Amino acid sequence: MPSSKLIQEVSIEPKPTAAFETVLGPDNVESVSNLAAGLQARLGGRTIWNVNSTAAGGGVAEMLQSLLAYARGLGVDTRWLVMTGDADFFRITKRIHNALHGEPGDGSMLDADATEAYERVAAANAAELNERVQPDDVVILHDPQTAGLIPHLVRRGVAVVWRCHIGNDSPTPEDQLAWKFLEPYLKQAHAFVFSRFSYLPEILYHGRCLVVPPSIDPFSPKNQDMDEATVRSILVHTGLASGSNGGPRTFTREDGTRAEVGRQAKVLREGPPPALEVPQVVQVSRWDRLKDPVGVLQGFVRAMNTSGADHAELVLAGPSVEAVSDDPEGAAVYEEVVASWHRLPSHYRRRVHLVTLPMNDLQENAAMVNALQRHAAIVVQKSLREGFGLTVTEAMWKAKPVIASAVGGIRDQIEHGVSGLLLKDPADLDAFGGSINQLLGNEGFAERLGRNARRRVGQNYLGLSIVAQYDHLIQRLEHDVRETASPVAAEDRD
Repeated sequence: MPSSKLIQEVSIEPKPTAAFETVLGPDNVESVSNLAAGLQARLGGRTIWNVNSTAAGGGVAEMLQSLLAYARGLGVDTRWLVMTGDADFFRITKRIHNALHGEPGDGSMLDADATEAYERVAAANAAELNERVQPDDVVILHDPQTAGLIPHLVRRGVAVVWRCHIGNDSPTPEDQLAWKFLEPYLKQAHAFVFSRFSYLPEILYHGRCLVVPPSIDPFSPKNQDMDEATVRSILVHTGLASGSNGGPRTFTREDGTRAEVGRQAKVLREGPPPALEVPQVVQVSRWDRLKDPVGVLQGFVRAMNTSGADHAELVLAGPSVEAVSDDPEGAAVYEEVVASWHRLPSHYRRRVHLVTLPMNDLQENAAMVNALQRHAAIVVQKSLREGFGLTVTEAMWKAKPVIASAVGGIRDQIEHGVSGLLLKDPADLDAFGGSINQLLGNEGFAERLGRNARRRVGQNYLGLSIVAQYDHLIQRLEHDVRETASPVAAEDRD
């Protein structure tokens, strides 16, 4: 490991919660404020730390950036730290990530050498983490990258929660392999949080497991309201549409200041950008095989061969492949998509646009995604596996008709035919193309799905629930830490 500082703190400015009165109602916001006051008293000066492996890219980083700000605004001392790893570490954790979804990834061994490389990085990060975290603090560790920190923190007297955002509904040899690798670390944590009940592995004592779905911030740059003139101007400026560019390109930053989208996207296309009036079918996600961008491209081509989609264009968008530090496969997956695009006949290539969005300014990037989703005629998420799928939540909040795979947490969000369309088999390209044609050919049905989708998110997946989650966690930890004097006692109860 390099000798430079490994643990980085992400600055989180407190945000007021008053804006939530418009979507949750004054009484609910007041109730959360009262709950936060009780939580502060229960913490008694202790800090809640969140630790993950990247500050940029992916739903976890975005969720922490926004939702921790509201908790801080309510007086809860919660902070965000990012650990660092080398290439071997992130190759191993990507292998674990894929395995927890039931997929082999690169097929490499999770053996003694992998354990040594994983623990070496964990130990180096833990040494710095121990300089910041005080005994009796609470640390919430996110996803497989952080599990190796658990023993180090527990030995110091820290209450440790492991939060897993991914999983697989049906156990396979692959996910069992991953759980076996993680088991020695996880068994020492005091509590666990999963996005779905079906993700809980047999190795854990389920009495210490909570099920908490993720949520979004409706006022973040990615989700805040944006009028049509601004949407169009951002898309034209960034190179994602052609037309008049005379409108504003502004958005509101997390700190409440106004900013302008200034950068442009990198777009691989043949011909000009689509005109503003041309319907766009859009998928925005990491360049990850589990998001199946090649399948999206091929399924759209199936749809193009019929009258329903003969006038639409596909936008496949993701982050700049150099910008996501904890995903070593992103560049390779993007190249696979490019190769698939090159194999299309020219008249198909002209209607498929491969977009990488700049990550220099994460809030500007989020505003670009906001505009892209709001302009879309259809948002798709044809994942082969999915932990929860916050891109689906975001599109639903924007009242967009969504076509998504019936996998993982997407099934919790979308009621098929009511708040979106679910693909029973993500690999069925004909069904995917048929769903595109169904929505493009029936504007009234598409609009009804979008209205219902926004209502469903408003009822279930908006951000202030983080305070209730923290309060529940602290109460659970106080009970379990008293009940289990040591991690060994917890193991004996399994």
